[in-house]
Amino acid sequence: MKELVEYLVKALVDKPDQVNITQTDGEAVTILEIRVANEDAGKVIGKEGRIANAIRTIVKAAGAKNQKRVSVEIMTQDMPAMKGQPS
Repeated sequence: MKELVEYLVKALVDKPDQVNITQTDGEAVTILEIRVANEDAGKVIGKEGRIANAIRTIVKAAGAKNQKRVSVEIMTQDMPAMKGQPS
């Protein structure tokens, strides 16, 4: 799953070397955290979030094949990691 998202995102951005995907596997859900350079965030999100939603749809379909729920989060390099932060 992580490789699929990495392939898609790297094809969209200007700085593919700054793409970082973190996969956190939980009991019921897998979280994929996408980190890109600040100037590439708009390319990954797209107008009105269309590209982000397309990535989420593809990942959801791939996850359904494995009977796994997958959540995709898009971050920029200067945003802090979500681990350990209260919700």
